[in-house]
Amino acid sequence: MDFGVVLQTDPPAGDVVRLMTMAEDQGFGYGWTFDSVVLWQEPFVIYSRILAATSTLTVGPMVTSPGTRDWSVLASSFATLNDMYGNRTVCGIGRGDSAHRVVGLPPSTLATLRRCMYVVKELAEGREVEHNDVAVRIPWINEGRLEMWMAGYGPKALRTVGEHADGFILQCADPAIAKWTIGSVRAAAAAAGRDPEGITVCVAAPAYIGDDVAHQREQLRWFGGMVGNHVADLVARYGQSSEVPHELTDYIAGRAGYDYAHHGKAGNPSTDFVPDDIVDRFCLLGPASSHVDRLAELAELGVDQFAVYLMHDQREQTLAAYGTEVVGKLGA
Repeated sequence: MDFGVVLQTDPPAGDVVRLMTMAEDQGFGYGWTFDSVVLWQEPFVIYSRILAATSTLTVGPMVTSPGTRDWSVLASSFATLNDMYGNRTVCGIGRGDSAHRVVGLPPSTLATLRRCMYVVKELAEGREVEHNDVAVRIPWINEGRLEMWMAGYGPKALRTVGEHADGFILQCADPAIAKWTIGSVRAAAAAAGRDPEGITVCVAAPAYIGDDVAHQREQLRWFGGMVGNHVADLVARYGQSSEVPHELTDYIAGRAGYDYAHHGKAGNPSTDFVPDDIVDRFCLLGPASSHVDRLAELAELGVDQFAVYLMHDQREQTLAAYGTEVVGKLGA
C-alpha cells in the first residue's frame, strides 16, 4: 500500500513544504492539497516549492475541478511541473465543492467533468485535442505523463470513474462504503472493456494516532461535515431509497446547513449533526494497531493508497507515528 498526506494550503506556505518534506522522509509517496483558492493559497505555486524540496514525492490536488481554471491552463500547469521535476504530478479531480460554491458556482456536471479529464490529460501529455472548437496542442511537452484520478460517491460518478479515469479517490475510510464504491467502479470498467484492476484506488480520510479517542473524535468531526456536502447532493438527486449505501446517507438527516468559512477545520461548528459512530467509521482513530488493522482490511478490498488528512492538532506527531508504526508494516 502506498501512503499520501493531504494538507490545506494555509499560510505560511513554508509550513506546507516542511510537512510534505517530512512526509517523504517518513515513507509517504504522495503529497496532496486542497484546491480552493479563495479559502486557501494557490496550490500550484506551492507544488513547485514542494517538488524542489523533495526527490520522489508525487504531488497534486485533492481535488481540483473543471470550473475554476481554463483547462489549457490546468494542463500547462501540470506539464510545466512535470517538465521541471520529472513527471511527479497527479491530477485529482471532482465536480467541485468549496472552490465552486464560495464563488457562487454549482458543481460541474459529470459530462463536463468527463470532457475536462480527457482534454487536460491529452494536452498535458502532448497530444492534440479539440478545445473550445479549436485544435490545440502544447508543443513543448516531451514525454509528459499525467494520470487523472476522479473523486465521487454516487452511482453515475462511479460509472464515470470506471469508464474514463486512471484512478479513483474515495474520501471515506469505511470498509462497507469502500467495498460498494470500488465494486461499482470495477464493474463499470469491465463493462467498458477496460481492465478493472488498472484503476488505482485511493482512500483518503483523517487519521490520528493516540489513546484519547474522545479528543480525537472532536478533532476529526469536521470530516463528516465535509463528506455530508456531497451526500446531501446524492440524497437530493437519488432520494433515500437508492443503491447508495445507507452507511453513507442516513447520518445527514440532522444536517441544517454548512458554513465554508470553517471548511476542513477542527471544531467546525457546522458539524454538530455528525455522530460519533460516523467519525469512527469514516476516519482512523486510536492506537497505531487499530490503524494497521483497518488499512489491512481496506487493502484486501483493493485499496492501493491511503491518504491521511492532517487537519488536527497533532500533525507532526501523526506523520511521525505513521512513519514508524504504520507505513513500515503496510508500505509498498
